[in-house]
Amino acid sequence: MAHEPNPHQHVHRIVLPSGKTIDVVYFDEARPAELPVTDGDLHMCDHCGSHLVYPLEWEEAGPRHWEVTMRCPDCETIGIGVFDQETVERFDEILDEGTDALVADLKHIMQTNMEDEVGRFVRALEAGHIVPEDF
Repeated sequence: MAHEPNPHQHVHRIVLPSGKTIDVVYFDEARPAELPVTDGDLHMCDHCGSHLVYPLEWEEAGPRHWEVTMRCPDCETIGIGVFDQETVERFDEILDEGTDALVADLKHIMQTNMEDEVGRFVRALEAGHIVPEDF
């Protein structure tokens, strides 16, 4: 008996690390009706305009949509919504750019701190404040 595809469902195949494959079936009516599907810049806060909004949780809400819970660190607003795949991918790219910027700043600060520590150590050596017996 042949299985006829249902136009109101979508199957997403997932391969687990063990090699096993599972099929996740999404039904059109399974999307949460109480949450709006919106587009936009998810990193921007609708309340205070901050560009530092970050996700607390996200999970699939259909074949091409994600339910995302976000928080603004400036005004403490927490929001939830369902967003299309492209909007979530843009958000993820912006989060990656922010991570890269933080890592670059951290490396710069570490380098500056190390230079400062080495400078203080050299001055202490030159002034005779550190002697072989200190080691």
